[in-house]
Amino acid sequence: MLACELALAGVKPLVLEQRTGPSDEQRANGMVGQVIRLLDRRGLYERLSPSAPVPAAQFMFAAFPLPLQSLSDNPVYLVMVPQRKIEETLAERAAELGVTIRLGHALSGLAQKDDRVLVDVDGPDGPYRIEARYLVGADGGRSVTRKLAGIGFPGVTTDRTVSRTAHVTVPASYRDAVTGGLRVPGYGVIPPFLHHRTEFGLIAYAPFPDGRTLLSVNTYDMPAPASDFTLAELQEALTHVLGGIEVPLGPPDGDGPHLLRRLEAGNTRLAERYRDGRVLLVGDAAHVHSAMGGPGLNLGLQDAVNLGWKLAATVRGWAPDGLLDTYETERRPAGERVTMHTLAQRTLVGPGPEVTALRTLFGELLREPAVLRHIAALIAGSDITYPTGSDEPVVGRFAPDLGPVTRSGRPLLVDNTGLLGSVAAPWRDRVDVVSVPVEGPAAMLVRPDSYVAWALPTAAAPLPAPDAGASPDLGASPDAGADAGAGAAPGAEALRSALTRWFGEPAAVS
Repeated sequence: MLACELALAGVKPLVLEQRTGPSDEQRANGMVGQVIRLLDRRGLYERLSPSAPVPAAQFMFAAFPLPLQSLSDNPVYLVMVPQRKIEETLAERAAELGVTIRLGHALSGLAQKDDRVLVDVDGPDGPYRIEARYLVGADGGRSVTRKLAGIGFPGVTTDRTVSRTAHVTVPASYRDAVTGGLRVPGYGVIPPFLHHRTEFGLIAYAPFPDGRTLLSVNTYDMPAPASDFTLAELQEALTHVLGGIEVPLGPPDGDGPHLLRRLEAGNTRLAERYRDGRVLLVGDAAHVHSAMGGPGLNLGLQDAVNLGWKLAATVRGWAPDGLLDTYETERRPAGERVTMHTLAQRTLVGPGPEVTALRTLFGELLREPAVLRHIAALIAGSDITYPTGSDEPVVGRFAPDLGPVTRSGRPLLVDNTGLLGSVAAPWRDRVDVVSVPVEGPAAMLVRPDSYVAWALPTAAAPLPAPDAGASPDLGASPDAGADAGAGAAPGAEALRSALTRWFGEPAAVS
């Protein structure tokens, strides 16, 4: 994702991938949250799903079902797609944009100089060295990049838990025809695709449309044996979590790959810093946390899009002072919120009567619409706003849908007044001026990551309204409105200040 963003911004990176080909490992089964809207802005979502993005009618938080359909402004978008399909799609897009990806090449060392990074690589034909302007570690929770850069990774390790997950089959009589869940005689129905908590642990039952069924069981204080993980061990864990009730499990049908995985303990960690000189971290290299609620791809891919345009601007020489540092000041708080709420969820799904009492109280709070809306925004990541110093409520927030103009990955001045084009004209080499009928302010400056950097104050004098039936003007002249006079345009000085703050000094004098 980062490589795609850099390429869109005119910088061609080199991607080193230590794997030699696609992974067969079963990982994420979909994406949730604001990242779906972000992928749609780049034209990537349509490659993953045949339908348009829609909010989820129901989701979960700490094994509480959330009736999101009751929210008029539900931000929790959801798409079910295997992670390997997401990886394939992004790799294909990177290749289309001319990015070089070297498979079977692994980072082995680095040394920073004032103006470059010396990168040691182990490749199929032996070790070699690269000189690069910057190095970004997108190499996961055990990041070699992070360790070589000497960036600490403090956090919490929970060693009471064991997670056991496998593809299985269950008898047809155990499948609930109404809900699609797992009907357990003597216990009840375990709903599908939601975490289900008991006094002894946690169950997730996922009967996918392709016919495969994934079962995950989390136990507490039930140590794993020294032997390899087996289906019999999963059976024993399920019986324990159900309080002694057995459910017959069989091996999965059909061709693999089939998942059979046991994970002991769990980590919640956040990098001490996201940047060390010319070395930066994105995704799991910067933060690891519980997978509950599926926040990982939402968080990590948004890291990449936030960093991409800022790093490209720095490489190309027009970035204002401190722009690259805003990657950490904006995205580390997002990481802090995810690590906070995933730790909270782990606590709320724990065993014991004291947790059950806490859940009773929390469940009562979730019946309040304001609390439900707050939790939904937390899950989606739509509660993240970036500091801009503006009092305008839309500034610092994710922009409304602007249609295909966002596919370029370039900064945009959305000017539906026809008066501000001349203000942005000196930045024409890096900022596009467009007119797009959209609800909200009559003019907005939108960053490449779709966050609003400036908006015409709502208290400004009435301005000409765009034709509601018009199509987006993809070729609006940067000099539009020049005859009106840049100084006379409402908000001109504030816009000029925002352009300079985020996109550097103008290339030409107005």
